[in-house]
Amino acid sequence: MANPSAGDAATESLRKRNTPLRVNSKEDARRAVLELNALEEKEVKDDKDRKTFGRTPGGTVFTVPYTHDMVSQLLSPTEPKNLSDICVLLILLIHVLLAWFLPSTARKPVLATIFLCWRAGYNIGIGYLLHMQSHHKLLVRWARKSKLFPAASNGENPHPKLRAFLKREFETKIPKDYNFDTAPLEYNTWLLFRRLVDLILMCDFTTYMLFAIACAHTPASESVFVTLLRWLAGIALFVFNIWVKLDAHRVVKDFAWYWGDFFYLIDQELTFDGVFEMAPHPMYSIGYAGYYGASLMAASYKVLFISIIAHAAQFAFLVLVESPHIERTYSSPPPRRAINELPAVAQTDKSPTDHSSTAEIWPHPAHAQPSQTHNLLGLHNVDLYRTTDTAVFLLQLYLIALTVLTPNTRPYQTLFVVNATICRIWYSVGIGYLLNRQSEKKKWTRHFLKYGESTGEAWRQWKGIYHLSMTLCYSSFVAAAWKMYHIPSNWDGGMALPKHVIGLGLIALQIWVSFSIYDSLGEFGWFFGDFFFDHSSKLTYGGIYRFLNNPERVLGTAGVWGIALITSSKAMFCLALLSHTLSLTFIQFVERPHMQKLYGRSLRQDAGLVKSLRRSLPPPLREWQDGMDKMLGEAFDVIEDMIDAAKPKLTAGVTSIVEDTKSLLPKSTHRLSLTKNEADLAGLNPKDYELQIEGTPASALAESQRSSDRESEQARLPAERTNSFKPLLFEYGAPIKVKWTAPMNHSKRDWVGLYMVSDNNSREVTRLSSSGRWIATNRDEYEILQSEVGIISSDIKSSKITENGEAKECLTGEMLFSGDKLWWTQGVFEFRYHHNGKHNVMAISLPFEVRIPRFGEDDLSLESNITLSTPVPPHQDALIRHTIEKILLPIVQNCFDRDPDIAPRTVSEAFGSLVDRDGKYAKRVVYVIHQMFGIEFAPEVVKADGKVENLAWRIWEAKKVLAPFSMSKSRGPGTPIEGSN
Repeated sequence: MANPSAGDAATESLRKRNTPLRVNSKEDARRAVLELNALEEKEVKDDKDRKTFGRTPGGTVFTVPYTHDMVSQLLSPTEPKNLSDICVLLILLIHVLLAWFLPSTARKPVLATIFLCWRAGYNIGIGYLLHMQSHHKLLVRWARKSKLFPAASNGENPHPKLRAFLKREFETKIPKDYNFDTAPLEYNTWLLFRRLVDLILMCDFTTYMLFAIACAHTPASESVFVTLLRWLAGIALFVFNIWVKLDAHRVVKDFAWYWGDFFYLIDQELTFDGVFEMAPHPMYSIGYAGYYGASLMAASYKVLFISIIAHAAQFAFLVLVESPHIERTYSSPPPRRAINELPAVAQTDKSPTDHSSTAEIWPHPAHAQPSQTHNLLGLHNVDLYRTTDTAVFLLQLYLIALTVLTPNTRPYQTLFVVNATICRIWYSVGIGYLLNRQSEKKKWTRHFLKYGESTGEAWRQWKGIYHLSMTLCYSSFVAAAWKMYHIPSNWDGGMALPKHVIGLGLIALQIWVSFSIYDSLGEFGWFFGDFFFDHSSKLTYGGIYRFLNNPERVLGTAGVWGIALITSSKAMFCLALLSHTLSLTFIQFVERPHMQKLYGRSLRQDAGLVKSLRRSLPPPLREWQDGMDKMLGEAFDVIEDMIDAAKPKLTAGVTSIVEDTKSLLPKSTHRLSLTKNEADLAGLNPKDYELQIEGTPASALAESQRSSDRESEQARLPAERTNSFKPLLFEYGAPIKVKWTAPMNHSKRDWVGLYMVSDNNSREVTRLSSSGRWIATNRDEYEILQSEVGIISSDIKSSKITENGEAKECLTGEMLFSGDKLWWTQGVFEFRYHHNGKHNVMAISLPFEVRIPRFGEDDLSLESNITLSTPVPPHQDALIRHTIEKILLPIVQNCFDRDPDIAPRTVSEAFGSLVDRDGKYAKRVVYVIHQMFGIEFAPEVVKADGKVENLAWRIWEAKKVLAPFSMSKSRGPGTPIEGSN
């Protein structure tokens, strides 16, 4: 057996001595942390004794000490207290005393204002700090720059007393496995951030409870039974809230509770059970049930509304801060997908005159057509050029006009309810029947194949009729509700206000469920694509389906019940009951049989929520539930057998009817400060500053197109030059290297920005923000991490020859502008060197132009007797596409920032997955195609095609289709005129 490596010995030493270990790479650090945590998990220990290991972004592996939760460390008498704990407790006591001594008239508004301020400190304040830490490592960079944590003995720490205070505070709270002097900077910064979080969260909770207590009362007309019921429900929700928080903390511990992964990472295998199987983001969703429990106990709408505001702010915090960070940190890009794998052309299909090289260049276009892209759902996908969207728009317009312009009399109310009923029956029964026939006999697809159409056309028509039916069903339901609704005359008493609040909550729940289902299934699953195409036989449960097998079974009609509750109409309640019943019937008799046929035993029996609830039931109830499930399953089987027996007669009648009718919201880092001559400019000579640029030269075609035959006769001649200067013309999207020269005493906060030449009228001061297109000359001078992206070298000592011929010492550096630091348009640009973080200009580079060449027939290898408007021979067709591919590949690589994870190396390699997630890449490509070939595509086309060769095919086909409408000059025969032979 081989001896253990040095790395293994080092990691074992880390387990024993808690000394941070620096490894060679991030991947080695990740592997070491996984191994160390796996070894600890195998040992039988208490949580307090089991060590956890983490790693910093720089690759330092260290022991993460055990810490206590917020409430325990503040309120438990067994936990040691320090000065910061006492300060937090004093602030909480001040809030309690304030609530006690405030006059009754001012108590509620003052406490509400204080709570909203602390809530803003949570969601806006902490949210901003975490956002900046996630994107720019702001807090860690601040700690490094302020030198809070280095040892004071070597003179590196300018704040020795503050450092001693922090050391005493941290080591008092963490007596085991922690050393302030050797702990990584990221971990110490996180501990300091924790103290701020403790203060804000405890004050947030305390002021909320004080406000709820201040608003608590018993309504005068409330019976004892209702009071008892209200308190029992409120206490149940509050206790459930506490259990959710405790169980979530059991799983994620302090590391995730305090957003530790914004500072360092812990790699280990976690089991997300318990509350994490019940709902997505349980700490932010069901973890706020206590708010509504407190509202019930207080019997106050003020508490309810402020709870809704706070809960909505927490969801905004989740969407804007946490979810993007989780996506960047834990969602590693999947491998490149295989898009439109084209079948090889069989040798037997080739004619004797075929050129083998042509077949290798491009397969037959009938097999190579890329997938179509033009989604139906979403306002951003509405296209009135499309028949379905126009029909939906006109029907909605007609329905709105009919609803608003007709009186709310009994006959019209009846008419609208009947109309909504018919639409719902068609949406559930009619569409369900069509899907059932498609599942059993592919009847929908066969109908279109019968008339020579493709399966793609059948799919498009199906999506259209389903989309039309769905929008008509829900819009007619809303129209009926509008007719049945009456504005309450008294909002203060009775159930009017709670009905509206609960109803709007149910509507919001259904909208969220619909978005979650669409996010999980996509356009294909939303329109039941697996009824029409052979899809992957592997069934995965992600998104909302991780918690529920059929979220639409109950939650999918929550909004319908919400509208019925708001209207308080018996007719709407009956319509809601019908809608829910038909929805369950559709799932049971259409979706479920097809899923069983398609996926068989891979179907999951119990979802995460059901598992959690079943585990919480006592054994007798669990056995009773199993018996009920068995009885219901047998009952459904009997009903299905009865329907199967009657199916031939029903099918014959319905089929004859069908056959007879034959009728479907920059990132940009803005830096703008208008400055005049600064005092620190004294002694600096702009002649000592210089900028030189290097870039990828544009093609000869782009250079030749700078002049054309549109100028005067004299201007068409080549311009005479008196020197050897050549204008700088760079390729679109290619990185540009900037070399700067500055005097020895230049400011470390100098920076270089990229601008359009026409954007500034002054050569001394820049009066326009750089919009993120800037790079600092030196590292660690700005809090924003993006300021350092692109730095190659800084402050390299050198010398330059002055105008007097003398050698003078200077400092030089290099930086690379690429990706988001470039302009993604054509134009003339320049770089500007700025002084000391201001906008005083010390040097300006030579102007340079970015130009995209325009390709016409002459540039696409067309033979002299061939034009776009005439049929192109197959061999010439393939060669032209090959030419387009060669033209397109380098420019697409530039559009993808030359990132090896997403940019294709060959024309047949698929784009990386980030192209689908970040729309800027596709927008760059369609802009290039428009400028190069005069063809305007939607960004979704780039995402759907996924390869350069597919884009080239699409461009060439579009050029041929649009050729008869082109106004460009043709080399072919002219239009015949009268009298010609």
